[in-house]
Parts: sequence; structure tokens; C-alpha cells
Amino acid sequence: MHYLYIIYSKSLNKYYTGETPDVEHRLQQHNSHYFKNNFSKGANDWVINLKFATNSKDDAIFLEGFIKRMKSRKFIEKILHDPAILKQILSEKQ
Repeated sequence: MHYLYIIYSKSLNKYYTGETPDVEHRLQQHNSHYFKNNFSKGANDWVINLKFATNSKDDAIFLEGFIKRMKSRKFIEKILHDPAILKQILSEKQ
């Protein structure tokens, strides 16, 4: 199983979207600045806002890219309010 995740930092007031097979472990990595050149290194108060299971790594990567291409906080907040949007996006994937 693979996951799309959205984390939030109160200190930065920002969301970050990623994919991983282990969301809790990845959250620890973000908060400990394991990723030295990553956007998330600017904070250590990241919390999980969404953990969405996908059937494959490819689906998780597809969703991550889709969300990042939107470059929209409003779109992320819409997903957080209604995660079924992600199922719809996957169903329309070609």
C-alpha cells in the first residue's frame, strides 16, 4: 500500500504534499530535517492533515503531481474538506 499525504506547519502556515509507503515515518523525517533541500525543512511542527491510501505507488505519485501542479492552497483545502475528490481524479486518469 502507498499513500498520498498532506502535512501542515502552523509556524509556516503552509501545506506540503508527498507520497510514501509509511506516512508516520515520513512525518518524523520532515520534522527532523532529514531532507536537507526540501521545502519542509523550514519547520519542525508538521502534522498530518490527510493520509490517502492508493492501490499503487504510481497512483500516489500521480496524485502528488496533480496537486502540486495546481499550485493552489484553496485546492488543497478543498481536498482536505472532501477527500473523495482524489478518487474522482484517479478515476479520470488516463
